[in-house]
Amino acid sequence: MTTTRTISRDRHAWLQTELDEWTSDGLLSPLNADAIRSRYEPAQRAGAGHVLAKVMLWIGGAFLGVGLIWLVAANLEDLSPVVRFAGVTVLWLAFLLAPEALAARGHSRALVGALRLVGALAFGAVIFQASQSLQVPAYEPKLLGLWALGAFAHAYVVKGVSPLAVALATGSVWWFWQPLAQDANGVRWTMLIALGAVVAFGMAAVHDSRLDTFARLWRITATAYTLVALFVAALPWIEFDASFTTWFLVVAALAALAAVAGLVAGSRLARLEVVGALALTVLAFGLLAWEVPTDVPAGGDQWLHSVCSVLVYVLAAVALTALGALREDPWISALAMAGLVVFVTFQSFAVFGQIITGAWLFLVLGTVLLGTGYLFDRARRSITATLREDRPDFLEGT
Repeated sequence: MTTTRTISRDRHAWLQTELDEWTSDGLLSPLNADAIRSRYEPAQRAGAGHVLAKVMLWIGGAFLGVGLIWLVAANLEDLSPVVRFAGVTVLWLAFLLAPEALAARGHSRALVGALRLVGALAFGAVIFQASQSLQVPAYEPKLLGLWALGAFAHAYVVKGVSPLAVALATGSVWWFWQPLAQDANGVRWTMLIALGAVVAFGMAAVHDSRLDTFARLWRITATAYTLVALFVAALPWIEFDASFTTWFLVVAALAALAAVAGLVAGSRLARLEVVGALALTVLAFGLLAWEVPTDVPAGGDQWLHSVCSVLVYVLAAVALTALGALREDPWISALAMAGLVVFVTFQSFAVFGQIITGAWLFLVLGTVLLGTGYLFDRARRSITATLREDRPDFLEGT
């Protein structure tokens, strides 16, 4: 029995046009064209009511999960630590098992996803309540790491997107926070973020053909990591220190394994994502290693460093916009645009602010932003049109 595959509406429209042309050119018989058409159907646009209900369910789940964590933070002084821990654990288990029971009975995926979100957040309440009972300080980053590990396990056992979102969010905070808690070294911290992007792109490549929703979340996370790493690498006042720590070497090895896995298991586009992440990691290291004097007025070295930083960031933003067009994922393109606007604004104040003051600074900054926005929008439209019309088969390459 032939299964029907759901594809995006843009790709479905392109396929219909191509099939008509192939049939009129005699490359396909009408019977074969109809057989190909029957294998694909366009993704349905969700109605406003469905979207609103889904949003309300997710917001309600998030509020409920945060409320559980807040309840723990309030310390519930009237109850003993054992009772508090038992109560929070029972609630977590209830929200862990209830959505799976509902899913088995065919209930709404939105409802199941919202309850899974509560379960993933409730696990954080369990972690923090256990830390209180064991007298572990609540500001320890390792607590977030344990929360992320539990959410990852939850996500992969039930194949749930909402627990994975919690895992990536808490895991990202831990990934950023843990190095600073141990060693506040700007170079290593930035490179750990860049290597995190390699890990995330590698994970996205591995998931592409099996769990495309998981791959999308990993890819969005990798995009954010890339933009943050390049932003920090462009700062001229970070003192270069290339010494390595054990944790840095572990992360580097993990990034290498993820890159190899992505290159082996990923599609053509997924492999390009991994290679691009590796290249941008090298560029970030180069910007960090390029030391310029910061205790004197802006000179040629600072200007050249700033120009090269902007070029690298624009290159990354355009590449990520192309990726968003290829993947038909507006989140990636939106992140790239937002990152570029913030970066250009910061660089304009950091560079122009040293030689231009008052109203002239805002006139120059406004001109720079308008020009950047115009050029970026032109590039985005051109890339989107080219990739969707001229290279629609690129995503299927292996």
